[in-house]
Amino acid sequence: MKTSYIKNKKMKIKVFITFIIIAVAFLGCSKLKEDPKATLTPGNYFQTQSDLDAAVTAIYQGMVVDGGYAFDFHLYSFFGSDDLTADPNLGKADQRSFDQFNASSGNNAIAHSQWGTPWGAIYQCNNVLANYQKVSSDAASKNGAAGQAYFIRGWSYYLLVRTFGPVPVITTEVGPDYRPARDSVSVVYQQIVSDLQMAASLLPTSFPGQPGKATQNSARSVLADVYMTMATWPLNQTSNYSMAATEADSVIQSGQYTLVPDYAQVFQTNNNSESIFGLEFNVSGGNPDRFFGDCSMPWEEYGLDGNFGWEEFYPEINFYLGAPVCKRTDEEFYTTLKLLQPNKTFLLVPYNSPLTRNQHPFYRKFRQAINNEGCLETDSTLIAMNPSTNKTNDVIRYPQVLLDYAEASDMAGSGPTAAGYAAINTVRARAGEQPLTAGLSQIAFRDSVVYERAYEFAAEWGLRWFDIVRLQLLPQIVAARNPLENPISPTVVLQNKYYAPIPINEMLKNPQWTQNPGY
Repeated sequence: MKTSYIKNKKMKIKVFITFIIIAVAFLGCSKLKEDPKATLTPGNYFQTQSDLDAAVTAIYQGMVVDGGYAFDFHLYSFFGSDDLTADPNLGKADQRSFDQFNASSGNNAIAHSQWGTPWGAIYQCNNVLANYQKVSSDAASKNGAAGQAYFIRGWSYYLLVRTFGPVPVITTEVGPDYRPARDSVSVVYQQIVSDLQMAASLLPTSFPGQPGKATQNSARSVLADVYMTMATWPLNQTSNYSMAATEADSVIQSGQYTLVPDYAQVFQTNNNSESIFGLEFNVSGGNPDRFFGDCSMPWEEYGLDGNFGWEEFYPEINFYLGAPVCKRTDEEFYTTLKLLQPNKTFLLVPYNSPLTRNQHPFYRKFRQAINNEGCLETDSTLIAMNPSTNKTNDVIRYPQVLLDYAEASDMAGSGPTAAGYAAINTVRARAGEQPLTAGLSQIAFRDSVVYERAYEFAAEWGLRWFDIVRLQLLPQIVAARNPLENPISPTVVLQNKYYAPIPINEMLKNPQWTQNPGY
């Protein structure tokens, strides 16, 4: 009888939270005001630790769907970066508009994924944090659940504020008529720091046998990155560099993470030694990761199984040409296309061959995923191609912490430190590069770290774009574009393009808001 009651309770929670996920993701910020007590009250859906754990699990489940972070929609506003571009002719208008800096507030992809998904997570986190203390359970279990909610809320706000600028800070359950003002970037960052500090204080260093859960070092790693961003544009609070270095160093000194020896294996293994936080996927459970495989393969590549590439994204030509000559570059980029012939053999052609549609390289690291689920191939044959994989999508990898520490420790003082050199050289060694030149100036060292980060994390979670934003690099990036890239109007005001437009539906529902400049 008790077991049946708990199952029924968990089903109620799942149905309720699924409703909230759908409502938020597809109807935007206005549904953040939906009052869940209209159907279920905290008193009857938060009673046991199982109820609480189910609520936290549902937050993660809301993020690992196509309209969330299971496809490439979460990258669209980052296409102004040089590590991402889109086909000039295929149905890639949403990506291409950002690549050409002429996106509009009617872009559905960013409304659902980059706006709706983090807001959906924030709303659910607020629900958990308002009620977790009411659960009958031990403190460690409750704190572990609350810590994850604090982490996800802080990370979600971090994505929002860097993408859209000022956004409302909502940390409580609110009613259907609530129309919040957009809070300043400074206020949003204060909330992010508070949430991540709370997460670090509540979370354990690991959840043995439970991959995918945020941990103490997940929170500290994001917090280090947050502090470093706060030290640059738009806040320019340079005192935060030292705090960024301290947080990153705490993760390094934990000894919990090491680099995977081979860069290619990072993208063909799950929950490896450098994964600090990642989103888990399960094809058989109905949650496939569709970011790998077909998603990043050329449209003209066909497998012997009849499937073909979707060509959702690839790097700009000069970004590839500017890559360091090293093993990582060979493992990161795909430069020889396999074109299926009538006799079922393959013609191998370089990416810039006139036989290819767009004369661009592609990303090799996103092709195969684990167990060749995305693309089963040899050096000369495409056997099978598939967009559905079980690959964990790593949000935070250990090299990011190392490079954040290198930059922050350099900028916090009067120049690079021995420990900072050691951090970046650890990343360079795995890439197959020589140690960084000794005796660099403060800015030259910082620029070397930014360059290293560009190629270590190309097309991963907007890391390259966010470096461009916080260091205000768009004029240099645009000036370096190859003439074969999608054209940019000479009338574009680049300073207005560091933020994406607020989705039009949100502007209509909140008429007191002012749209970001340039849209």
